[in-house]
Amino acid sequence: MSRVLLFTGKGGVGKTTLSAATAASLAAHGRKALVVSTDPAHSLGDALDVRLGAEPSEVDGSDGLFACQIDPRGLVDEAWGELRGHLRTVLAGAGVDELDAEELTVLPGVEELLALAEVRRLASSGPWEVVVVDCGPTAETLRLLSLPEAFAGYLERLFPTHRRVVRGLLAGVAGTGTVEKWDATADALSRLAERLDALRSMLADSGSCSVRLVLTPERVVAAETRRTLTALALQGIRVDSVIANRLVPSPGGARGAAASWLRTRRQEQDAVLAELTGIGEIRTVDHRAAEPVGVPALLEVAAQLYGDEDPLPGAAVPESLLEVSGSGRGLDARYSLRIALPLSDDTDLDLARVGDDLALTVDGRRRLVALPSLLRRCIVIGAEMDSGGVTVEFRPDPSLWR
Repeated sequence: MSRVLLFTGKGGVGKTTLSAATAASLAAHGRKALVVSTDPAHSLGDALDVRLGAEPSEVDGSDGLFACQIDPRGLVDEAWGELRGHLRTVLAGAGVDELDAEELTVLPGVEELLALAEVRRLASSGPWEVVVVDCGPTAETLRLLSLPEAFAGYLERLFPTHRRVVRGLLAGVAGTGTVEKWDATADALSRLAERLDALRSMLADSGSCSVRLVLTPERVVAAETRRTLTALALQGIRVDSVIANRLVPSPGGARGAAASWLRTRRQEQDAVLAELTGIGEIRTVDHRAAEPVGVPALLEVAAQLYGDEDPLPGAAVPESLLEVSGSGRGLDARYSLRIALPLSDDTDLDLARVGDDLALTVDGRRRLVALPSLLRRCIVIGAEMDSGGVTVEFRPDPSLWR
């Protein structure tokens, strides 16, 4: 399995240029690298100054750099069409009108899901060591990265995992005499479930997949970057680097109106970056007079971005999202659950107990956190939030400790 680097950021911050520059630098350092775009804007080919298709091809003038532009519509026609046909048959057999069945099998997000599945296929089947992904803008990327888990839950609710249960469901719909004809549907559902499991495993594996966030030093963009860091941490996806792009050059001691403008603008940008505390090192790239197009220009960008360092850092193990501590014994015990998340003062946070899970909603994004077995017999008595996460306090539930 190749290492996967996902580049994302607010629209227009230059993530396409930086993802292409990173891939070009990896290839120049002797690694076979594939840069692939899932962004509907189709600007990767423009950055590389080459014509791209849906299948990877080596970029002219490079050694070991491959590129392609994923075609989500084509993937839908090829991969989803079969399963849609099977599901329409099942729904028709259950008495659902043909038009309703057609509408019910059009699932929102399937194009993005299949694009991500194609990234995984390329990462697991090609000769490249690294796959660099130019993702869409942040909002679309967060939706994309949450789809495997959401789709898997949807599929599980519709069709239980166990094959015999699926067969029993289909038999109930179609009649026991025609069960065999529904096996194709069960097979298609099983293949989809396997792809979803593989996607979730890839995204959660910090050794094989990580995100690089690109921003420009503007307060609106920086605020979105903070929220994105929190949302990704909530999904258990590691961010290995934050890159500030398009810093205006410092005019030094120069005078004049242009130098004054540059000095003021750079001071504003530096102030924005100084406010981004607690998110680790921020790499910076200067704003260039000429747009970097083509491999030679992209390598110049990469030289400033990474210097003499390896563009592919080692796969550090991230801090655990959950940490439990406690004191006391029996009903007098008190426990703390620490949920590590980068938070800001204006974060909108909500906690709720849902069975054996803790429902954590941050700025409108919800995740169910499975509680350790010890805390499942406890009740929540309080919670505190700081810049590093949330601490939830528990005490034993007398009705469950007998």
